Amino acid sequence: MKRFFDILLTSLAVLVLSPLLVPIMIILKLTGEHYIFYCQERVGKDRKPFGLMKFATMLKDSPNIGTGDITTRHDPRVLPFGRFLRKTKINELPQLFNILKGDMSIIGPRPLTPRNFAYYSPEIQQAIGELRPGLSGIGSVIFRDEERYLAGAKNPADFYREFIAPYKGALEIWYRSHASLWVDFTIIFLTAWVIVFPKSELPYRWFRDLPSRPEWMAGK
Repeated sequence: MKRFFDILLTSLAVLVLSPLLVPIMIILKLTGEHYIFYCQERVGKDRKPFGLMKFATMLKDSPNIGTGDITTRHDPRVLPFGRFLRKTKINELPQLFNILKGDMSIIGPRPLTPRNFAYYSPEIQQAIGELRPGLSGIGSVIFRDEERYLAGAKNPADFYREFIAPYKGALEIWYRSHASLWVDFTIIFLTAWVIVFPKSELPYRWFRDLPSRPEWMAGK
């Protein structure tokens, strides 16, 4: 049933969003480094690798520059038009084709690069590996502005591994235990909600049994 809704809703989204996607493709071709899509290896269901598609928002050689797979706030590797695409999450829309292909679902854990996947504990790796990765998910909703948390870190990779990964992993374990169509549709709504209201506490009010927010997130 989940796969049926993935295909149905994604096909409708591609049709509805076509007038938006085509102009973006033209702008990307004419600006920046003149490439439209960026394909990156990610860890999928059963830990099988797949190529995740995004609109190009950063320099081509970004994985080998600065903080590598981790993007910080005001990251100098992000191209001017790319900042708009990332802020609005429009850069993620090409993953609709990953969903149609079967690599991803609409809702699930965000697919990780092999390097970032290694930051998680074996228990969390097991939980993530059992699920089809998602265009959005509870981890994406709670960490809707992950770059903000990384902005003040002396070493973003260490901060991600020591602080973000454990809590984000706990959220994904929560999702595995609560996965249902109702939860998925709720997360779809919350994904749009927190884009408009990024400081909203609605996710915690709606899902009252979410893992407790760690102290380091307070006030940020």
